[in-house]
Amino acid sequence: MSESVKIVEKKPIPSEATMIIGLPDVGLVGLIATSYLISELNLEEIAYMDSDLLPPVVVLHKGVSHAPLRIYGNKNLIAVISELAVPAPAIYTIMREIVDWGEAKKVKRIVSMGGIPIESRQSIKEPEVFGAASNQELLDTLSKKGLKIMNEGYIVGPQALSMRYSVSKKVPAIAILAQSFYNYPDPQAAAMALKELSKISDVKVDISKLLEKGEEIRLKARDTMKRTQQEMNRMQKAQEYDLPLYV
Repeated sequence: MSESVKIVEKKPIPSEATMIIGLPDVGLVGLIATSYLISELNLEEIAYMDSDLLPPVVVLHKGVSHAPLRIYGNKNLIAVISELAVPAPAIYTIMREIVDWGEAKKVKRIVSMGGIPIESRQSIKEPEVFGAASNQELLDTLSKKGLKIMNEGYIVGPQALSMRYSVSKKVPAIAILAQSFYNYPDPQAAAMALKELSKISDVKVDISKLLEKGEEIRLKARDTMKRTQQEMNRMQKAQEYDLPLYV
């Protein structure tokens, strides 16, 4: 690679943990859901990504600088977030590095959370959530636990690459996708994704505060959503509206 990409570890990394990936995407569903998990479960920062592919930016929290793409965890859970939109040309390398690192740390499965853009989102009272998996056995398990299955369609962006690279590494992978606005932050969709996550894992949080703070989150996340939308357009995220030809 001409550009360096590495994950710098700050704390001991647990093995046999579930790894959740929530990068900026449709409705910021994965980012909002994963950030909420980190806060509610008091996860500590265990690693961060250092890469020339990411913008030359640090994120300030209470005056202390942090890398925009960080990894949090405890003994059972690893959570990956980026507070900045990942540039479309970099998404392949970034996601490959995340999955490779997860495999090296012997994660038991990778769960990528995101949104499915839906034109009628404004009229939907409670977004539906769908699941996809890297193999049939895992898909059957999701179905038995009550998660609706996304039988046909496209997945584009971070979730697609998470699935693709996990398959090549033989790491069990799941995508949890909530119906959401395409270009507006959607905390309600994030809350519904977390609700479904609790059905298939031991990761359980009270989503009531997330729903209550919905308007506050939408306002805070507007700029991130705007930059993310530009990158999504480059990734052709609109393809997720379509159905593949399968005869």
